[in-house]
Amino acid sequence: MSQTPEARKRTSENSWLGDEFELATERLGHGGVCVGRHDGRVVFVRHALPGERLRVRVSEDRGKGFVRAEIVEIVEASDHRIVAACPAGAPDGGAGCCDLSHTTGSHARELKSGVLGELLSRMGGVQWEGEMLSLDPAAGAEPETGWRVRERLVVDSAGIAGMHAYQSHSVIRRLDCAQPLPGLLDGVDLLEGLEPGADLVITAGDDGVRHIASIAGLTTAGDVRRVRRSRTPSGGRRKVQRDRAQRSTARDESILEGGPTVRRVVAGRSWELPITGFWQAHRRAADGYSTAVRTMLRDAGLPRSVVVWDLYGGAGVLAGAVIDENDDARGTARVHIVEADAAAVSAAEVTFAGDHRVQVHRGNVATTLATLPAPDVVILDPPRAGAGREVVEQVVAAAPAFVVAVGCDPATFARDLGDYVRGGYEVVTLVGFDAFPLTHHMEAIALLRPSSAPATGP
Repeated sequence: MSQTPEARKRTSENSWLGDEFELATERLGHGGVCVGRHDGRVVFVRHALPGERLRVRVSEDRGKGFVRAEIVEIVEASDHRIVAACPAGAPDGGAGCCDLSHTTGSHARELKSGVLGELLSRMGGVQWEGEMLSLDPAAGAEPETGWRVRERLVVDSAGIAGMHAYQSHSVIRRLDCAQPLPGLLDGVDLLEGLEPGADLVITAGDDGVRHIASIAGLTTAGDVRRVRRSRTPSGGRRKVQRDRAQRSTARDESILEGGPTVRRVVAGRSWELPITGFWQAHRRAADGYSTAVRTMLRDAGLPRSVVVWDLYGGAGVLAGAVIDENDDARGTARVHIVEADAAAVSAAEVTFAGDHRVQVHRGNVATTLATLPAPDVVILDPPRAGAGREVVEQVVAAAPAFVVAVGCDPATFARDLGDYVRGGYEVVTLVGFDAFPLTHHMEAIALLRPSSAPATGP
C-alpha cells in the first residue's frame, strides 16, 4: 500500500527518530510491547509495564500512526516491576529472549490474560475473562525459570556459540538466559571446532540425557543481505522465503553429544525423536496440553466410539490422549493423524506401530482432509501462522460434534476462532497457558461445538 502524502511528508521532514519525551504506558499489547500515546500517535515500548511513566527515545519511525521507542529513564515504576530475572535479555545490547522477565510471574500471567482476552474479542468476537494458567503447579508470584528443554544457539565467526541479538543476525556471546533447564547449556561456550554460521540444537530428554547437534550453516550474513535486496514487489519475497526453507532442509547435521534421537514420555507412552525434531519447549507442556484435551472432551460428554482427526498432529501426543480417554470396554476412538513433517510422522508410526486405532497420514492438511472418514472430533494444533480460513472451512463442512483448537499465537488463534464462530460453532471452554514464562508468548486451547447443539456434559 502506498503512503499518503501526509505520511511521506512526515517521513522525510518530520520524523520522530531520536526524539525523547515522557510517556505514560497504558497496557501490554500483543508482541510484548507496552502501549502509550504521545501527540496523537501510538508509541510501542519494550521492557515496560502498564501504568509506568517513562522517558523514552524513538528508535523507529516509518511515517505511520505509530513509532517504537526505547526506555531512557524510568520516571515512575510499576509496583510490579522487579529486577529482571534474565540477564541475557537486557534492553541494552541483549538477546531477543526474555522480554517480560522484569515483572513477577503472577503479574505476567495477569498481563497475558488481558492480551489474550482483548485479541479474542477484537479479532474473534469471543468474550473471555479467564486467567492464564501456569503449567507448573508449584508456580507462584516469583518468575518461573529453568523450564525450557530445547534451546537453539548460533555459532559466530570465531566458532563460539551464542545467541542472536534482538531482531538482528549478529551474535552475542552469552548463554545466561533464565529459560533453559539448569545445566542444559553448561560447557556449550567451551565447545571447540564449531563451524561459523552453524546452529546448535541442545535438548534434554525425559531420561535425563543431554543431546547436542550442529546444523551446518549455508547462509552467511552477507548472503542474507543479498537475498533481501533481491526481493521484488510482485511476490519475490514469498519466493525467496520458500527457497531458503528448501535449502535449510538440506543442511548437514552432526551429533556432538548424546545419541541421534531424544526420548520423550507422555502419560506412559514414549517417543524417539531426532534431536532437531519439534517438541514442546516447556518441560511440562506436552503433559499439560494432553491432560487439558482429555479433560475438555470428557467434560463435554464425548461419545465413547468416535472418529478423530488430529491435524498438524506431530508425533501424536494429543492422539494418544484421545485413545487413552476412550480405551475401555465402552468404546474405542479411531484417530487419523495428519502431519507434513517426515520425522514426526516416522516417530508416530513407531510409537503407534501395531495399534489399529491410529492411522498416520503424511501430507498437507488442507489437501488431505478430503481423503479422511467423517469425524466426530477434530483436533488442530497448527504452527504459529494458525490453521487459516481454508482449513477451518473444511473442518466446519465436515460437521464434527466437537473441535479442539490449539494455538501458540494469540492473534492467529483468535482469528481462527472467529472463522469457526462465523461457521456456526461456539466456544464451550477456553484455557490459556503461560507456556513460555519470562516472555510475552502463550498457548491457548478451546473446545467448540455447533452453536445449536444442546449441552451434553455435566
